[in-house]
Parts: sequence; C-alpha cells; structure tokens
Amino acid sequence: MTINREPIQAAFDGLKEHVLAYQPQAAAVEIGEVCSAASGIVMVQGLYGAGYQELVHIHDEAGNSHPAMVVDLGPDILSVALLDDATGIGAGWEVRRTGRILGVPVGKALLGRVVNPLGLVLDGGQSIESSESMPVERPSAPIMDRAAVDTPLQTGILAIDTLIPIGRGQRELIIGDRQTGKSALAIDTILNQANKNCLAVYCAIGIPLSTVMGVVEDLRAGGALDYTVIVVASGNDTPGLNYIAPFSATTIGEYFMEQGRDVLVVYDDLTRHARSYRELALLLRRPPAREAFPGDIFYLHSRLLERATHLCKERGNGSLTALPIAETEAQNISAYIPTNLISITDGQIYLSSKLFVSGQLPAIDVMRSVSRVGGLAQLPAFRAASGELRLSYAQFEELEAFSRLDTSLDTATRETLERGKRVRAILSQPQLAPMQVHEQIILLIALNAGVFDSVPLGSIKEMKMRVVNSVSALMPQFRVSVETGNPISENDKKEIADAAKKAVTEGAGHAET
Repeated sequence: MTINREPIQAAFDGLKEHVLAYQPQAAAVEIGEVCSAASGIVMVQGLYGAGYQELVHIHDEAGNSHPAMVVDLGPDILSVALLDDATGIGAGWEVRRTGRILGVPVGKALLGRVVNPLGLVLDGGQSIESSESMPVERPSAPIMDRAAVDTPLQTGILAIDTLIPIGRGQRELIIGDRQTGKSALAIDTILNQANKNCLAVYCAIGIPLSTVMGVVEDLRAGGALDYTVIVVASGNDTPGLNYIAPFSATTIGEYFMEQGRDVLVVYDDLTRHARSYRELALLLRRPPAREAFPGDIFYLHSRLLERATHLCKERGNGSLTALPIAETEAQNISAYIPTNLISITDGQIYLSSKLFVSGQLPAIDVMRSVSRVGGLAQLPAFRAASGELRLSYAQFEELEAFSRLDTSLDTATRETLERGKRVRAILSQPQLAPMQVHEQIILLIALNAGVFDSVPLGSIKEMKMRVVNSVSALMPQFRVSVETGNPISENDKKEIADAAKKAVTEGAGHAET
C-alpha cells in the first residue's frame, strides 16, 4: 500500500506556519474575591478599578457564573448586589470585572415576551436573540430635545378620558389602597392601545408569578400581547433584581421611543420598588431617613420618571408615557412614598376604597384626581362634549353628602341628585372592556341632552350599550371624524341626541313588552 505524503506534508507545513505566526496578546484581567455575603449583598475585595453599576461575575467552585451589579464603592471593599438566586456564596470565590455598565437586550424580538430585568426569558420560549443592548440606567433626554405633550393617550375608560385625560409623554400616577383596581386600570389602558400605533411595556415589581401569569392571559385574550413587553421581577427574586426592574423596562421602552414610536410603560408598583431599595440600603448600612427609607429615595424615582417624555421632531417625535402605580394604606395619601411620587408626576388618578366597596367601578375619586398636562392634548370633540361635567359632578357629590342629613329636598335639588346618579352610572365600566373614543362621546352627548334622565338606574347599563350601538350604526362616519381630530358640529350633536332618544324609547317599549 502506497501513502501519498504530499497532502500530509502540506497540512503540516500550514499548521507550522500558523503556529510560528501566532503572537500572544497579553491582557490584564482584574480579579477580586468574595469577603462575605448576606441577603443578596456580597462584599468583594481586589477590584480597585470597578465602577458604580458595573456588571461583575461571581464564579462558584463548580465554574458557574453569577451576575451581580456594583452598588457601593468603598476604599478597599466594594459591595455588589446579586442579580440571580445564587445561594451558599463562600469567602474566597472569584469575582471578575466585565468593564461595562449593566445593560439589557432591546429590540423587536422582545415584543410578546415575558422576560426578567436582565432580558432572560420567563415564558418558556426561546432565548431572546438581540444584537443590541442598552444600559439599564441612562440620562433622561435634554430639555431642548423635548416637545410639548400634544397627542392624547386614550385609555378606553370614560371617566379618565373625559375628566382626567392623559397625553402621550405624560407621567400620570395611579394611586389607591390595596385591591381597589389599580392594576386593572393599567391593563385596560394597555388593551386599548390596539390599532393605535402605541407599544406597551408592563413592569411587575415584587408581584407573585401566578398573578403575573393572570395578567399575561388577560393581555393575550385581548390581543395586546403582540405589542407588549412584560418585564418581571417577582417577590422571590433578589432585592437587586427588583431594584433594576423599572429601569430595565424604561430602557426597553426608550429604544422604541428613539425609533419614533409611542410607548406606554406601566410600573406595578413603585411602592414595592421603594421597599426593595430600602432593603438594599439597610443591608449596605446607609443611614436611614423617614420611615427607614434612604435619603435619596426621591432622587431614585425622579430620575426614573424623568425619562418619560415626548421627543421633538428632530429626534423622531417618539414618546414614552409613564403610568406608575403606588399603594396607600388606609387611604393615607400623605404618606412618604405617595407624596414623593405625586410631586414628581404630572397628575394622579386616585382610586377610593369606599367607592370600590359601594360598587362604583372603576373606583375613581374625581375630586382627588387631576391631570396637569393631558387636557392640552385632549381631542376637540371631548372638550366640546364634556363641557362642565367635572364641575357639575363635583357639585353633585357635595350635594349628595349634605342630602343625607335632610330628607326634605326641593324639586330642583332632587333633579340634580337624580342627574348626578345617572352620570355616575354612565361613568361605571366593567373591567377588560375599554371603550372607543366615538362611543364615549356619543354617551356624553346623550347624557348632556338628558336622554338618560327618564331611564331607571337599574337599566342604565343596558341602555348605554343600546344607545352606542344604535347611534354608531346610524352615523358610521362619526367615528372617523372624531378620531381625526375634527370638532363636533351642532348638527352632529342634535343628530346624535335624536338617535339616542329614539334608541332609549324603543328600548323602554321592548322592556314593557
């Protein structure tokens, strides 16, 4: 048997040439070691060049790597916050720098996915494949790059769009006691963004995964998951992961905003976020202030919410609207974290536990709620249809409170009370059923025309749907006119009022039959 040596010799010569041409590159690697660890905080020595919020990796004895973020710089020892569920961290474990600030993957691949604040998937699907990442904490847009809030963000909730309007680029706080419908309000707002060219990011902070999965199913059933990113840091995660969750969600939203898109970010909720930061601060032995929160808690939330804005045309004309949620205890709106957030945001939607118990849903307290910006972006049709509804409703609530003290009321007062009760019934709305703009305006015009004055309170819900469906069928062009920003003419008002009266009359006739 004859062996051809030439191919073997050629391969050997090529390998020899490659080996001789190799020039090893020396690189300095800064390696530290763990001094101690407790409750998600690890003390590290030896990383003298590390920077604040830099990503480091802790290597265990099995060779596994655990991500952590630098949260405190000391002269000899620095503190890092764990970003995963690593347990049993021992002294002497190796810690390596990455040389980069903690970041999160961004891009269209995140739409429809459930991820943690590091971009790792939680929905059981494939890993996120994104070639781009951005720092979790970024400076907010400069004042000169911002534009005025001029476009409404329709929530689909009649009481909000009419009385407490929100504009794209605004920061509107949702506040109230536990179990009063705060998250439901935010979910309805996300559902209403379908076909409105607005993306959404829902950030769950310290919420059980079972609750989050219920939110995911609601969004999927409403067809909203395709344009929504869900960022989750559950109650079982480390304080460090809960701390970076809203910043990661904002970064994901900012990516789309800088592409010229409109984005809605919901933070559910910042009260839990403040508690996570308080836990971190106490573990780091920082001096506590009011209610044991660290002194920079106000700065923490202000630098987060300041990133919500409407960019000017030169920057793409995108917007990021923030809907932070805060929880109160025993309706104490003057507590530390709620008052901080109220002073940072552009208004608040207050949900009353008393209204919730009485069956008024959504339980929005109109008198305690305000929008300092959104009214400037409200559609002309809304301004014409709502008129002085807020003032008259406030007068009704005051009159209702006094009427409980005296049963001898004159005719005018009784009529005012009956009209106010019908306004309240019209503003009631079931969950997961956002209303379109033209439907809301039809109800407002019919309400102002006194169409519902003769309708029994128990039949208001049925008559609302009958009026909306009847008028929408008779005036199909009205929807397009309203959504394009055209004002309502007096002829339109008369035509809608007449059609609504006819629908109510026919509905009453069918009921009697």
